[in-house]
Amino acid sequence: MNTTLTHRERIQACLNGQKMDRIPVALWRHFPVDDQSPETLAAATLNYQRTYDFDLVKVTPASSFSLKDWGVQDAWEGHTEGTRRYTRRVIATPEDWAKLPQLDSSAPYLAAQITCLKLLRAELGTETPIIQTVFSPLTQAKNLVGGEALIAHIRQHPDLVKHALGIIAESTRRFIQAALATGIDGVFYAVQHAQAQLLSESEFADFGVAFDLPVLEAAAPGWLNMLHLHGENVHFELVADYPVQVINWHDRDTAPNLRDAKKLTRAALCGGLRRETLSLGTPADVRREAAEAIAQTDGMNFILGTGCVVDVIAPHGNIMAAKSAAEGA
Repeated sequence: MNTTLTHRERIQACLNGQKMDRIPVALWRHFPVDDQSPETLAAATLNYQRTYDFDLVKVTPASSFSLKDWGVQDAWEGHTEGTRRYTRRVIATPEDWAKLPQLDSSAPYLAAQITCLKLLRAELGTETPIIQTVFSPLTQAKNLVGGEALIAHIRQHPDLVKHALGIIAESTRRFIQAALATGIDGVFYAVQHAQAQLLSESEFADFGVAFDLPVLEAAAPGWLNMLHLHGENVHFELVADYPVQVINWHDRDTAPNLRDAKKLTRAALCGGLRRETLSLGTPADVRREAAEAIAQTDGMNFILGTGCVVDVIAPHGNIMAAKSAAEGA
């Protein structure tokens, strides 16, 4: 194929299993400090995209954006992932789950993120796909109470937790609907508890899948929805049929690898690069991992990326190596 495709055309060809002019590539990161207002997050995201010209823009606010209207607080302390530490939770006792109010997309912090999306859509136009990060209800619940407490509450007070997950799910549905109304192309749906060391398959089905699917229904009008499975020992087969177009996970660190995953899902795959390689390796290391990933997938239905965010310390040369590897494939 000699014709150069636009970003949108390239991603759409990828999803349809069609031959492309090159492998799509997408790397995303946090923007600490800049992520505290919609204007500065939009400006930082635009600068990153204009520097590297990736095939899609994944908008990455701090994870607290969906929780601050419930009262959580966090702080930037220099983590290389660009993430913030939670300094105030809002669930102190199991009974607090019953007090969680419904949020609408007009709530101040949610509305601020909608403003960010409007700014990005206006600047990027329609040929560069934009997807907004959305955390699963279970992931949001973890950040409301703390990770170990959530697992304890699930096992000791399941009805209270399920009640709250329903509230969170409906709030998230409303946010997704407002986000899609800005003209973005889909959501990046982040799931953190599909890990065997956290929840059994039956527990994740009851507290994860049961609330994920109604939320993803709200994202159905989007044509580019990506599922992110965070962590290791993931319950991949439980989410393989989620109604999304792309699945992203730490494929270099946990099963299945890219080759095996192609047998488990009809979704396109995104990954192939270790975050540590981008941060601490050399351009040659990056190109080697990229070549291996492209070989595993035959370069079809595949987007070159990392299993998670790119660290804020990742060298420019390594990011450019990922781009050149995709363009040379």
